[in-house]
Amino acid sequence: MNKQYETVIGLEVHVELATKTKIFCGCSTAFGAQPNTQTCPVCTGMPGSLPVLNKQVLEYAIAVGLATNCNITRYAKFDRKNYFYPDNPQNYQISQLYLPICRNGGVEIETAEGGVKTVGIHEIHMEEDAGKLIHDEWEDCSLVDYNRSGVPLIEIVSEPDMRSAEEVIAYLEKLRLVIQYLGASDCKLQEGSMRADVNLSVREAGAKEFGTRTEMKNLNSFKAITRAIEGERDRQIDLIESGESVVQETRRWDDTKGESYAMRSKEDAQDYRYFPDPDLTPISVSEEMLAEIRAKQPEFRTEKMKRYKAEFDIPDYDIEIITGEKPLADLFEATVALGGQPKKVSNWLMGETLRLMKERETDASDLCFSPEHLAKLIGLTERKEINSSVAKEVFEVMFEKDIDPEIYVEEKGLKTVTDEGALKKTVEEVIAANPQSVEDYRNGKEKAIGFLVGQTMKAMKGKADPGAVNQMLKELL
Repeated sequence: MNKQYETVIGLEVHVELATKTKIFCGCSTAFGAQPNTQTCPVCTGMPGSLPVLNKQVLEYAIAVGLATNCNITRYAKFDRKNYFYPDNPQNYQISQLYLPICRNGGVEIETAEGGVKTVGIHEIHMEEDAGKLIHDEWEDCSLVDYNRSGVPLIEIVSEPDMRSAEEVIAYLEKLRLVIQYLGASDCKLQEGSMRADVNLSVREAGAKEFGTRTEMKNLNSFKAITRAIEGERDRQIDLIESGESVVQETRRWDDTKGESYAMRSKEDAQDYRYFPDPDLTPISVSEEMLAEIRAKQPEFRTEKMKRYKAEFDIPDYDIEIITGEKPLADLFEATVALGGQPKKVSNWLMGETLRLMKERETDASDLCFSPEHLAKLIGLTERKEINSSVAKEVFEVMFEKDIDPEIYVEEKGLKTVTDEGALKKTVEEVIAANPQSVEDYRNGKEKAIGFLVGQTMKAMKGKADPGAVNQMLKELL
């Protein structure tokens, strides 16, 4: 058969909110603590313990809803989603089914053809995360860590509006940036603070009815999501082409093997026996609260890009990269405000910063050096107190430890030697020690002077201005 198939994709995106404490108790949400050290009777589901809603969770959920053009539910409540699993301490999860906090929104994405498309958002609801199961193959047992139990989540449920892996990634990137700019989450896929479940079906091109969908879990990078979508699409087409049926089920993607396998048949809402949570009062969102949250909405990436173009004379490519990570944009603006020339600041961020981030596998949110220190380093190079190779050397230390570059340069004796007598003496020694290169230069080989500059810099332990060395060599030769 040579039918054309269309892929239909919807996403359920779980985002861990950046609150200091959990959704219904005062336990810390800090990542990476020892197992079961951030727990209490509420988040371990002890009988008789009562949940109390963290107001910040509600404010973040509303802020994300407003930024994604949703209608905010003025009277919302929580429901219990009942299921039995070892990492679910109460044997139910507190979520929202009947009256989710945000509904009927959408975000615009750019398509591969260069157009703009709106991906609808069906709803955003608040819920608590479950604990984490760790399967110990050596001991042949499973261990459970309840530190994550009760960490606040919002689940953003899209409409089935995406038709390719590219559109899915564009949508996720848009959500990630909106949420990061709001400060509602760091959206680190590798730490699980942003997770996407992919609902996918295929149908013959032009067909009105959707095909049978599967849900894929365990996707913790954009690359894994892309591979999972392509793999699942091909698997469903192969089944249809060979006359078999696609089964509605939840599948787990194994990124190392590049294939998915069935986990369980997909439940419907009635299988969870949802009912309103009797321990939590309904939520009433006042006009004042809504106005307050709306007033706090930040300048998002699109507006920031326009402003950078008008305000700073830097290339579009720089603008795109810098605004693509909110911490980079913050660093850029703060350094410029301290007197750094926009293009010089942008060069340091686009060059050395990105290089070291890639080398050390560091996220922009983990950058530790301050705008004050970056501005000082740029000032040292501008005033020619240090040369560019020393500046890079100092920046590496600053990247790791946020040292004050002025103090560091002074202590390590890295300032450029401006003593003309000392420079002239060294240059004369280099000329005397390299007669062949001197002859080559005098015979018209321009490159030979580069070697002599290098030898002089080496003799002066890098503490000279290469331009001044070059000029003196030419004068003496």
